[in-house]
Amino acid sequence: MDAKVLVREYIITTVGLLMTALGLVIFLIPNGIAAGGVSGLSMIMSNFIKIPVGVWMYILNAVLFLLAFLTVGFDFSTKTIYSAFVLNFLVDLFDRLIPIWRYAPPYVQNVDLMLAVFFGVTLTALGMALAFSQNSSTGGTDIIARIVNRYFGTTVGMNLLITDFTIGVFSMAAFGLERAMYAIFAIIINGLMIDFMLHGIEQSSEVLIFSESKMEEIKNFILKDLERGATIIPAIGAYTKKERKILLTIVRRRELAEIMHFLKEIDPKAFVVIREVRQVLGEGFRRIEKAL
Repeated sequence: MDAKVLVREYIITTVGLLMTALGLVIFLIPNGIAAGGVSGLSMIMSNFIKIPVGVWMYILNAVLFLLAFLTVGFDFSTKTIYSAFVLNFLVDLFDRLIPIWRYAPPYVQNVDLMLAVFFGVTLTALGMALAFSQNSSTGGTDIIARIVNRYFGTTVGMNLLITDFTIGVFSMAAFGLERAMYAIFAIIINGLMIDFMLHGIEQSSEVLIFSESKMEEIKNFILKDLERGATIIPAIGAYTKKERKILLTIVRRRELAEIMHFLKEIDPKAFVVIREVRQVLGEGFRRIEKAL
């Protein structure tokens, strides 16, 4: 990989980890919102055994990486190890070594837990999405999910969700029922926000267009006006047995609206099939090396 690209990826990942750490230290940790992950588990442990959250994160991450090495083999990328321990360091730095302002007493007397969840999850989700977009992982409970997948065959995504939910439920023993409910709420919103930030903003659509008489105009509009690629697919009607042509193109949200507006004007009888696609890689879209 080109050195400049690699450096840029590490810079973006580090910015994402910084945002995640700030979301945890400013909003979630001081208010007892254990929103899953090693940070959430460390908050619970810190409540029972009075060791700082950042120190617990060091301990738990080390144990989890060792456990992964003994069970599934050490196949973690350098970037994953970097991300796990830089996030750990930043949380410990701001929580214990260089204390910063927090949305909690004594800085704020009347704390609104919903605001704490909203801003905490927004910062952490945006930060994690930045890190994930650079093919980074923060390790942590991902390791537990992979170990369970190895021995029980359940999907990593489901294992991760169950693990985080379990941490949220267990937080009730440390912080009470109300904060445990906020923690579970934060876990749900965090997952949705990360997914939206990674895929929703640049959501693309696959469009199939059937037109009896305006196919050439539609093709030219896509190629010249939208500057998008298109493919003409020969087809035969199952009922009419007539030869037809289908136009296939992939466009972004804004461009889809432009296509629909154009079709309404030029061929309102066109038959259109639109399907949302999770990722589009290649020319005109995200580079394939950025695939998640």
